[in-house]
Amino acid sequence: MSDAALDAFRAEARAWLAANYPTELKLANPPIDPDAEWGGRRFVGSSDPQCVWMRRMAERGWTAPQWPRAYGGGGLGLDHARVLAEEMAAGGYRAPLFSFGILMLGPALLEFASEAQKLEHLPKIVRGEIRWCQGYSEPGAGSDLAGLQTRCEDKGDHWLINGSKIWTSYADQADWCFCLVRTDFSVKHGGVSFVLIDMASPGVETRPIPLISGESPFCETFFTDVKIPKANLVGEPGAGWTIAKRLLQHERTNIAASFGAGGSVGGVAGDISEIARTYVGVDAAGRLADSDLRGRIARNMIDFRALALTLERQAAESHATGGPGAASSVIKVCAAAFAQERAELVVEAMGARGLAWGGQSALPDEIAAVRGNLRAKANSIEGGTTEINLNVIAKQMLGLPTP
Repeated sequence: MSDAALDAFRAEARAWLAANYPTELKLANPPIDPDAEWGGRRFVGSSDPQCVWMRRMAERGWTAPQWPRAYGGGGLGLDHARVLAEEMAAGGYRAPLFSFGILMLGPALLEFASEAQKLEHLPKIVRGEIRWCQGYSEPGAGSDLAGLQTRCEDKGDHWLINGSKIWTSYADQADWCFCLVRTDFSVKHGGVSFVLIDMASPGVETRPIPLISGESPFCETFFTDVKIPKANLVGEPGAGWTIAKRLLQHERTNIAASFGAGGSVGGVAGDISEIARTYVGVDAAGRLADSDLRGRIARNMIDFRALALTLERQAAESHATGGPGAASSVIKVCAAAFAQERAELVVEAMGARGLAWGGQSALPDEIAAVRGNLRAKANSIEGGTTEINLNVIAKQMLGLPTP
């Protein structure tokens, strides 16, 4: 792609973004529903500024800029998508849509779904009309995901599902679920299938799980005699493990990207060095007064910058090879460690103020810091535990034998 063509696209994108970004979103505290960025049925046609932004971006396919135009995407190549991302960052524009459909399910459907399934689901994902959740882990099948027991029986004209999932993020808010089920109990990995479930189906129940952070983003999800159409099976029966592994690669890469995005530091918006200066103070040279803390914050910031550059390189490699590989496990392990370290540094910098749980004397950012630090403990669990990812690295990248 010539520099002139990219420069022309940059000018076009910059002008369009400036002209179409809702005025309300430019405010320090925009008047939006915090769930609006996830999309979903309840936001279709909403006048919420975030939803207006989402719809405008979706009309150009820029909620999924590299997806094919045939499925609602922007059809952009890697260079054009990079330019768009740069202009979004330079202008301080909010992401139009943060969605498991965009980040995880969509790429898997592009690779494994039938044409009819792509045409049915991908445009709705691009437009943010459906909010998705992920039905993977079960009470007896977490790290050993292939040991899942949720039963999916062929009833001729439909599938019948019975079982349960756990740690289903935002299942109580989701419209649909992409789910791993067992269609064959005679084999382990080869008996797993990948299905799509409308959460409004009779027999679906969700129960939020309270966490030590005080939030309940995860749920228990129960399926009792849930009927789904035969067309909701992606790929062939027994092909679910292959799809699941690819989807996890996308998930791990995107989790790592979200850790390093810089939008939230230990649950607090802002620059970690500026937060530390506010609470610790500076020396005569204008540097953070605590030299040991200063060095550890600098190393953490360097680690995240290196992570960001590695993610850019992996994106280019994935574009060339057709998808992420085992390197996504390396990135996930490192990103989780860096994010947990960053959350702890914020609490340390705040001192006793970083231990606030509530009360009139505690500032919102101080409460967010301690809760964000507790939430960060899950960073090394979600998207595959650090231990499982180290096994992937050992086997698939280093070629080490199975013990």
